[in-house]
Amino acid sequence: MPATLAISDLWIWLLLVPIACYFIGCFNFAVLISHKKHKDVRNMGSGNPGTMNMTREFGLGIGALTLVCDLLKGGLPVLVMYFLFRNSTFEGTDIVVSDFMRYYAGVFVVIGHIYPVTMKFKGGKGIGSTIGVFVFGISTEVWWAAFLMVFVYGFSIIAYIVFTEWGSMGSLYGVSLGAIIQAVLFYLRYPSLQNGWAVGMLLCLFALCLLTWFAHRANIARLLSGEEHHTSVRKKKKGN
Repeated sequence: MPATLAISDLWIWLLLVPIACYFIGCFNFAVLISHKKHKDVRNMGSGNPGTMNMTREFGLGIGALTLVCDLLKGGLPVLVMYFLFRNSTFEGTDIVVSDFMRYYAGVFVVIGHIYPVTMKFKGGKGIGSTIGVFVFGISTEVWWAAFLMVFVYGFSIIAYIVFTEWGSMGSLYGVSLGAIIQAVLFYLRYPSLQNGWAVGMLLCLFALCLLTWFAHRANIARLLSGEEHHTSVRKKKKGN
């Protein structure tokens, strides 16, 4: 039988998780990897320390490595929250604590990635980390979801970027799709979604979308004005 947790049992986690996850998010792999190549990706291309700019400047291999690192940065805190709280429910509800805590943690990882205190609050745009939150978060729902998320979800994002050549919109498509999939799974598990913790889960999903869409506001403006650059994955060549 699941353990029941009151707010008095969780308050320390609700305080410490944001702090820990924010500083995890502050660790930028694009900057680290580019420094290993004796360059700084922030002074190259678009200046964004993220997967797309790393791919443009260093090639698909380095871009893929950056993406994997960011996926893990977003996903591993989610897994920790899942294993810590998967056998507990909130007092007076049937809501599993990990359903809230894993996305609560994810939000602060993404905030740290986009607004890192270690980089004067000028970080990446949070796509890799956010998709990592959703890939790992949704994969905890049912065992086959891991296969679905890695192959079907991941392939749909890549296919969108390859065929439309809109990298920024493909990224936002991936984030939005992840949020929708998880919201549907939550609805199937908790049909009413009227409890405060259930509302909190949905707000975390909304926050993840809001953060990444806001970080891409310049891309969206350029897209609407017809000035956004195409991202042709098929034409990428390996960098030095």
